[in-house]
Amino acid sequence: MTHLTDAQIAQSARLAPIADIGKKLGITPNDLIPYGHTKAKIEPTVLDALPNKNGKLILVTAINPTPAGEGKTTVTIGLADALNQVAKDKTIIVAIREPSLGPVFGVKGGAAGGGYAQVVPMEDINLHFTGDFHAIGAANNLLAAMIDNHIYQGNELDIDPNRVLWRRAVDMNDRQLRHITSGQGKKVDGVERADGFDITVASEVMACFCLASDLDDLKERLGNILVAYTTQNKPIFAKDIKANGAITALLKDAIKPNLVQTLAHTPAIVHGGPFANIAHGCNSVIATKMALHLGDFVVTEAGFGADLGAEKFCDIKCRLSDIAPSACVIVATVRALKYNGGVAKDDLKLENVQALKDGLPNLLKHIDNMQTVFGLPCVVALNRFVSDSDDELNEVIRACENIGASVALCEVWEKGGAGGVELAQKVLEAMDKPSEFKFCYERDLPVEDKIGTLANRIYGARGVILSDKAKQSLDDLRTSGLTIDDLPICMAKTQYSFSDDAKKLGVPTDFDITVQDITLSNGAGFLVVICGAIMKMPGLPKVPSAQNIDVVDGQIVGLF
Repeated sequence: MTHLTDAQIAQSARLAPIADIGKKLGITPNDLIPYGHTKAKIEPTVLDALPNKNGKLILVTAINPTPAGEGKTTVTIGLADALNQVAKDKTIIVAIREPSLGPVFGVKGGAAGGGYAQVVPMEDINLHFTGDFHAIGAANNLLAAMIDNHIYQGNELDIDPNRVLWRRAVDMNDRQLRHITSGQGKKVDGVERADGFDITVASEVMACFCLASDLDDLKERLGNILVAYTTQNKPIFAKDIKANGAITALLKDAIKPNLVQTLAHTPAIVHGGPFANIAHGCNSVIATKMALHLGDFVVTEAGFGADLGAEKFCDIKCRLSDIAPSACVIVATVRALKYNGGVAKDDLKLENVQALKDGLPNLLKHIDNMQTVFGLPCVVALNRFVSDSDDELNEVIRACENIGASVALCEVWEKGGAGGVELAQKVLEAMDKPSEFKFCYERDLPVEDKIGTLANRIYGARGVILSDKAKQSLDDLRTSGLTIDDLPICMAKTQYSFSDDAKKLGVPTDFDITVQDITLSNGAGFLVVICGAIMKMPGLPKVPSAQNIDVVDGQIVGLF
């Protein structure tokens, strides 16, 4: 059993030159833009230069998690390494999101995996990487500056300062910036109004960036962002203030996918990372399609639990980009099942087979959703933790086998790819089965019907209650002339429950989903349906991880 931290494992690894990783994919140095020796951006010209392998896509998702997460990214990376061991004649690529600095310095951690299933250089990836998020934040804030400048310079478009929708962004957890007043001071300092900041990953620029098919499509999406209303309730878009060209220019290089490697030198494309609540929570479409062009098997992940992340991956990302997974992996842990069975967070390390049994319906519901609703062959990855007992692990395996679900014990955190060989073999078997991929709802249904279909089929809800505010928001969107009924739905709710109440664990019954508000992400191309309190700017905990991070003799320490 390893006693090293994730950072120590990553720092002790011998990385291959990034040109050698590119060579595995057939990419020549001319099609790489190096950022040092171990990371690079990939020029889109490779799509024309290299034959399309039309790879198969493997989606990794999870059951409703504990607050600490269940190792979904770790399993994603470990599975790619394991596939390299069992499918030696195939090209394997892992395609995942870039981490946000907010969780890195907060409490949740980064998004580069863990143990012996990591993408590296871990410190670079978790910190500034290639500067993509800085570019996205700059684009967001240039748009904000141009909106306020337009108002200050005479307001030709008659923008109502009280109905400016666009907020500023910074990639940091900073509750102090959630609600501010901007433009204070003298008349030359701007027009005073209520304002605020979101974390960069919550910006609609990020969602547009991750759903765009190319640079031209990105510019069109950015121009279509709804930023404000006039005093006469007319919508104002980014293109109306002629901002879309300049903000696209800031993203010209960022939109090129990033190439790195796993600890086992499996090629990894790490690109984009929108919030998994008010956006779709997946890596960029450009990165996924490039990986499918270059690789035989591509392993990717969705955000949060399957009821949120996998649903959005299927109903938003796949629908808008014309891609489809060939198989699905559902990550489950003993501790999350006990948590869903009613065990307090502090007691999850204690053996409790009965609580685990009580929590198992949560896993079974997710399996049914992915197989029945979305038509995907599924494998359960039982991600092993040191505190798991054999009785608990065997109970999960029995429950899966009883319903005919494929299940594999996963130990990639401790053993790297070798700990995921059984999982890889079962995923290959699943991909041999016919995939009948389908969406949860038809796109042309009215908004209310799409929400109801999701609530009933995915969550098991009895019905949907629209608050007065949500009804008014829908009316306002429709009367302002915006077309919204043909858009997919992005549900924003707690990741800890099928319901909109984080305390209703397991598989709740006889409940309604209450919609608090509905907002339009017009550039990204979806409606955000807000259920409960959704925060777009997190805060730091009492003891943030940042307190433990330092630089000693030129080496970063304390980073996980």
